[in-house]
Amino acid sequence: MTNILFKPDKNLYKANLHCHTTVSDGKWSPEKVKEMYKSQGYSVVAFTDHRKLVNHSYLNDENFLAINSLEVDVSDKRGGLQSGKYKLYHLNLFSTDPNITVTPPLMYNIDYCDIDAINEYIKARNDEGFLVSYNHPYWSLQTYEDYSKLKGLFAMEIYNHGCEVIDGYYGYNPQVYDEMLRSQGKLFCLSADDNHNLDHDPLGCSFGGFVMIHSPSLKYSDIMGALKDGDFYSSQGPEIYEISIFDGVLNVRCSETKIIVVYTDGRPCHLKTGDALTHAEFILRGDEKYIRVMCRDSNHKDANSNAYWLV
Repeated sequence: MTNILFKPDKNLYKANLHCHTTVSDGKWSPEKVKEMYKSQGYSVVAFTDHRKLVNHSYLNDENFLAINSLEVDVSDKRGGLQSGKYKLYHLNLFSTDPNITVTPPLMYNIDYCDIDAINEYIKARNDEGFLVSYNHPYWSLQTYEDYSKLKGLFAMEIYNHGCEVIDGYYGYNPQVYDEMLRSQGKLFCLSADDNHNLDHDPLGCSFGGFVMIHSPSLKYSDIMGALKDGDFYSSQGPEIYEISIFDGVLNVRCSETKIIVVYTDGRPCHLKTGDALTHAEFILRGDEKYIRVMCRDSNHKDANSNAYWLV
């Protein structure tokens, strides 16, 4: 019996799930964001402007979908807000219903150290119809003690392109993903741009992190359903075509890469290297609680699957 973990038959949609515009502190208008991202092959953009939910359905057409969303935050003021050394939680809230257009309560009255209140906030947003993701933990200066106790998240950012190229290579968080899987269980991972498109962005913060969503259609309900179910992978460039298990053998197919790695809940990982790998098979030990796949190309760009739980 073959266990198909990820094998899209059709309809893969490229998405940026972290984006800032002139609605908050970005330079590009929502209209320009649509124009620029469509020109690069994107079909979906989540407009996550700071602390403000805006209905962007007027941007939708047969080849483009805007997800109504916002980014909220709470800071640890003990660090001194002008020092650049304070911790913070940033969360993206993605509306699962396009008719949810009113900005939900923000996090102004929550103490950074009150993890119970933060988790209650996440639960309340879940109950209202939002998927909640945890953003850029490395850039946020957070440690295991901060993020391991979070509950109710659907995903975390394994890669944040803006933090990587603009803010000091703080964008890639694969170790955090494994730590959260070990402490929390089921959780998906996102690669996103967090683009602001400001004049001082020397390397550019757009088109560097994305997810590929496998969905029956570009309808709002279908895209959000696929995100909720984890029917997608995250990437900085490489493509993943198939992840499946047959008789204890894990099969991975992808675009040309140099490294294919399978991470698990334990210390040993499965690894294959080569000059132009497009396929690899791995004999599983049989005691893996979860597996997740990473494919790295010759430009040192990674694609990451979500974690798949086997027990």
